[in-house]
Amino acid sequence: MILPALRLSLLVSLQATLLVALAGTGAGWLLARRQFRGREVLDALFNLPLVLPPTVTGYYLLLLIGRRGPIGGPLLRLTGLSLTFTLAACVLAASVMAFPLMARSARVAFEELDRRHEIAAATLGHGPASAFFRVAVPLARRGLAAGVVLSFARALGEFGATLMVAGNIPGRTQTLPLAVYEAVFSGQDARAAVLALLLTAVSVAAMLAVGSLGRWKP
Repeated sequence: MILPALRLSLLVSLQATLLVALAGTGAGWLLARRQFRGREVLDALFNLPLVLPPTVTGYYLLLLIGRRGPIGGPLLRLTGLSLTFTLAACVLAASVMAFPLMARSARVAFEELDRRHEIAAATLGHGPASAFFRVAVPLARRGLAAGVVLSFARALGEFGATLMVAGNIPGRTQTLPLAVYEAVFSGQDARAAVLALLLTAVSVAAMLAVGSLGRWKP
């Protein structure tokens, strides 16, 4: 059952990373480039998953997407679909837990940019969207890439929130961390060791990748 858990983990992590890369980049740019009332409060809310226990974050997600939640309830009534204990719940949990890393990386990357580049782009006729995609994002690519790598590693290692909203169903919602948990408590020490080594190898590779990005000079 190692390969199914590995495939599921990679699928969940890739989907979560894509969502987080888009949302986190936008959130980081908003916090770095816009001044508005409540900005720091919003930043604190974005970073809550970093300081809250994952099970507490998972509990809040369960309140939102559960059968009686403000999102899960209407969805169930309109479509007959339930988000809990599904692949979608795994992706959502991983995305929420990885989002702060991407948003923080993006904010720092955009804050370090010289705003004169964007001003120059505006004088050349670029609108806000064009300046963002053609100037800001390329210049911030190293920081954004670091955020993507860290987000992928965090999504791959997500456990607590996933267990709360998706359960631990082999072949359906059992990711690598959940498989480690099950293997340990069922006495399958060899299987737990292999799974743990897989997760460790990915985490080390992610840290090395981030380090190499820090040394790379464009």
